[in-house]
Order: sequence, then structure tokens, then C-alpha cells
Amino acid sequence: MPLYLALTCIAALVGVSAFAIFNGRRPDISRIVYRACIGLCLLLFIAAVIPRGANVLTTTAPLGLPWIGMHFRIDVLSAFFLAVINLAGVAASAYAIGYAAHEKNPMRVLPFYPAFLAGMNVVVLADDAFTFLVAWEFMSLASWALVLAEHHDAENRRAGYVYLLMASFGALALLMAFGVLGGVGGAYDFASIRDSSKESWKSGLVLALALIGMGSKAGLAPLHVWLPLAHPAAPSHVSALMSGAMTKVAVYGFIRVAFDLLGPPAFWWGIEPMTFGAASALIGVLFATIQSDLKKLLAYSTIENIGIVFVALGLALAFKANGLAVPAALAFTAALFHVFNHSLFKSILFFGAGAVLNATGERNIERLGGLIHAMPKTAFLFLGGSIAISALPPLNGFVSEWMVFQAILLSPSLPQWLLKLLVPAVGVTLALSAALGAACYIRAFGITFLGRARASTPKTPHDADDWSIGAMAGLLTLCLMAGLLPSLLIDTISPAALDFVGGRMPAQSEISWLSIAPVAESRSSYNGLLVFAFILFSAFGARYVIQKYWPRGARRAPAWDCGYIEPSPATQYSASSFAQPIRRTLGVIAFAARERLDMPLPGEMRPARLTVTIKDRIYDYFYAPMTRAVVSCASGLNGLNFLTIQEYLALVFGALVFLLVMVAL
Repeated sequence: MPLYLALTCIAALVGVSAFAIFNGRRPDISRIVYRACIGLCLLLFIAAVIPRGANVLTTTAPLGLPWIGMHFRIDVLSAFFLAVINLAGVAASAYAIGYAAHEKNPMRVLPFYPAFLAGMNVVVLADDAFTFLVAWEFMSLASWALVLAEHHDAENRRAGYVYLLMASFGALALLMAFGVLGGVGGAYDFASIRDSSKESWKSGLVLALALIGMGSKAGLAPLHVWLPLAHPAAPSHVSALMSGAMTKVAVYGFIRVAFDLLGPPAFWWGIEPMTFGAASALIGVLFATIQSDLKKLLAYSTIENIGIVFVALGLALAFKANGLAVPAALAFTAALFHVFNHSLFKSILFFGAGAVLNATGERNIERLGGLIHAMPKTAFLFLGGSIAISALPPLNGFVSEWMVFQAILLSPSLPQWLLKLLVPAVGVTLALSAALGAACYIRAFGITFLGRARASTPKTPHDADDWSIGAMAGLLTLCLMAGLLPSLLIDTISPAALDFVGGRMPAQSEISWLSIAPVAESRSSYNGLLVFAFILFSAFGARYVIQKYWPRGARRAPAWDCGYIEPSPATQYSASSFAQPIRRTLGVIAFAARERLDMPLPGEMRPARLTVTIKDRIYDYFYAPMTRAVVSCASGLNGLNFLTIQEYLALVFGALVFLLVMVAL
């Protein structure tokens, strides 16, 4: 039975964590742990894709609270996310076998890595609020421990602190949301919550709390401040899991609450996810475009892609509320398709960043360059991931984003004028984000791998090991397959769309030539195979014509600058130069960019200096004042530690009287 197989594998993952704790001195402990994780994640993936005779499987374990127990459930939605999580887990564990040779403190990672995988899986299978919240906190604490793997670095300790605070804040919001859903009766199993009647104000409150709780874990702006700190601090395979899998667990939680537990939606439910999703997409890509830290660039890019997913989910809610089943199914399918796609290509990119870091000891792309010569395999795979995340055909990123835009083009059918005005504005924001995203990854790949080395690195660059290359190549193959044959994945997602929005896209397997048509072939369609064939024909045809008819053969010459040979790599286009137009046009509004030019006077021999200061307005104007207020209050309350026994008794008595008065009123 798939559900029992999944629960057994999750228990085994916890057992692997315990094994790592008690056998930490073994020289081969890393390989044992990561290979065990590969096998267990494969079994969990199989449990997710096994055809089930019934759509829903449930069970109850005699654990947790005695009168509630722990309820577990697998349906089409949880099976999809189970497959996404464990596919990412297989790839990350395979990559980690080679990456583990470079880990300085493996026992800071090994006990928590299988526990992190187990926590994510339990969240997806949970069928009551108690199990969901316990698994959510377990996942958060395990990932927090992994963020602090390199705890000797002060910046990593700050990242862990901010992450723990945001995780606690999100968990509090979810606790309040489930408390409102359970009501005074305290029926916290999801089946009872589904059957209960809900007042409109209560549903709106729960939706807002769920968006805060899940959005803080997913990295939805303005709750994203932890993500650019935590992802670079964690080991690269953990960063890939946090970005490719953990953020998707948060998406799953939002879908479960908004599309399942709350019942039929109102049209305004879609406004918040669309608004915050569009803001996240634009903020994320703007900050990604100006980053010099390669892993921080990828972290901000995750914020952008999570924004795209929430825009699609908001559209699905709006269409569902108005009884437009097919457009709702299109938006919902596009959201899940992008969830799957992002888990693939973002894992490739984090693996590539880890390979660059191991090979050079550098994450600052301003100090890199020319790595395509020393790391050709890594460069090719990183390029493939960059093409996919830039939404360029024929890879998978294009298909899901194209489907989101197709759903946006159906928005004139919505009757509410607020949505008629909002959705086109969201579409323009996504279009701008898509263009900036392509520029961001042109910059990331070009500066890192092309040109000449801009500075000497602590290590001699070399290509990644076979395990790392294999994990990246496998994921890139899946990106290509999902881009060329998207109809197979769309038809796989359609049962979930039918259950949660009441409609499905047309059966794509019945369309000729493996094309996909979101609504009907007469409106719009896309054929990845034909696009791929055209790209290959154009590329090889152009190469043949140039080689055959060009009067001179290929020749090499030294690098030059305005016609003069220039041996210095400093004359190359830098990452800051590439981002300068965006920084100057949008930087003042988006991230308070300031440029200060120190130009020496005539006759002075000192060099000119250009200093650029960039701030996060959301952190400076929202989180920093809150932090100062908390610290100030804590400092003021610190005096309570030095009261006498009589003063403590008086304080308790006063509090008791105050509470009795409140109850009486």
C-alpha cells in the first residue's frame, strides 16, 4: 500500500539520522547516509507514482495527542508534491556523495539531513492540524541546523538567527489559522474542518494567516528576508533542497488550506496571492540581477519563481470563484507545472554553484571568469539550467511560464472590474520579471564561465566529480524531457486540478504531434519538439554555411581593447557593469541604490573610486524598526530579573486581578 510504504520510509529516514549520530566516527559515514537517503527517497517517489485503486488513502497512527492521534492521507495533490520532494531528494543525495569530500564538518550535516527529508514528507502526508504543525516545526528546526553547518562564520550565525525568527513567526500564524479553522469544538482533523461551516470573515482571516505562514517559508515578499541569508549559508546540496523542495512544501500547505479546507472561494481570495506574488517576482529578480554572490543570486531568483507560482494560484482562485472551470484548471496546472520545473532547474544551478565554490573557493562572480575551460561539463550543465530558468524554449521553464501567461490572457472573462484591472497589471509585472530573469542569468553564466579569469583564486579550478555531474545531468535531462513532452506532465497534473478547482485542461495526449493546447487548438498551442527541431536545424545549418562559404578559416588572436592588445583581465566587462543600467533606472526605487564617485583632482596620484551602496527597503523600513522595538522592550523587561520575592508576589497578584476583571467584562 503506497501510504504505508511512504510512512515506513519516513521512519527509516529518522533511523538514518540516529545511525549517523551514533556512528559519526566511521570514515565512510557520509557515503552510507547519503546512499541510504537515495534509496529511501526513491521508494518514496515510487510510493507517490504508484497507481492507486482509490483516489484517497488514509490511516491513523496511535501517536501524538491521545484523543486525536496522527492522521495521514495521500491523494493526488500530496502524491504530486511527494514526487517533487523526493525527486529533489534523490538528486541532492547523489550530488552530496561527491560533495561530502569537501565538507569541513560532516557531523554538522549528516544527522539533520535525513531528518529534514523526513519532515518535508510528513508535512505533505499530514491529515490533521497537530501532525501538520509538528512536522512543519520539525522540518524548520532540521533545516535551521543545516543552515548553521558552518557556524564559525558570523554571517552564517546571523542567517540562522533570522531564519529561526521568521520560521517561528510563520508557525505562529499557522497555529492561529488552524485554531480559527478548528473553532471552539477543537476538531483539528482535516476531514472535520472540510465538513464544518465557515463564516466569510473567518475564511478571510484564515486565508490571510495561511498566506503569512506559508509565504514566510516559501520566501514570498515581504516575508523573504531570511531566504537570501539562509540559502548561501547552507551547504550547496542543502541549499538546493531548501530552494527546490522546502519552498514547495509551503506552496503545498497554501493549496491545501485555500483550495481544500476553506471550501468554495470568494473572488477576492485571489487578490492577495496575485498581488504579493507579482511583487515577489519583481523584487526577487531585481535583487538577483545586482548580486555578486552566486548563491545569493540564486536565492533571490527563488523568490521570483515562488512569486510566479502564487500569481498562478491567485488566478486559479479567482477563476474558480466565478465558476470558470477550464481557466481555473489552466492556472492551477501552470502553478504545479512551475513547481515541478523550478525544483529541477534550481537544483541544477545550486549544484553548479557548489561545484564552482569547491573548485575555486570563490562565490563572488566578480573574481571568477573563464571557468568554461577548466570546468567544461559543469559549465554546460549550468548553461542548461540557466536557459531553463530564463524561460527559453525548448526547455521546461518556458512551458510553465507560457501557460501562466495564457491564463492571464483569459482574465477578460472575469466579471469583477477589480480583477479586470489587476490581472493585466500583474501580467505586465511578470513579463518584466521574465525579461530581467533572462538578463540575470546571462550575467551569471557569462561572468562566471566566459572571458578570462578576473582574479587569482585560492584553488586551481577543476571539473566536478562524477556523482555531481551525474546528478546535474539527470536533472537537465528531465528539464529537456518536460520541455519537449509537456503533455505527459500536464495530463498527470490534471486529476489534481479536477479535484481542487472542479475542471481540467483538455487531454493533451489526444492532440496530434505532441502539441499542447491550454484551452483549444484554435486559440493557442505549443509544440516543443518542433521548436527544438527548428533550433537544431538553424544552428547546424548556420554553422555549415559559415564554415563552407566563409573566405577565411578560423583563427585565434590575443584579447584586444579598442584595437590595442590588452593583456589585463580587468578590462573585461564586469558583473557590476552589466547590472549598472538596471541599478540606475530602477535601483533608487527598488533598493535605494546610492553611487558615490571619488574623483581625484588634477595632479593627484591616487586612484578614482566608485562606491555603490544598496539597501533592502523592506528590511530597513519594516524589520529593522521591529527588531529595535523588541530589543528595547526586552531591555526594559530585564529589570524583572532583579525583583524581590515580595515584588514578584505583588506582580502575580496584580496580573491575577487584571485577568479576573477582563473575564468579568
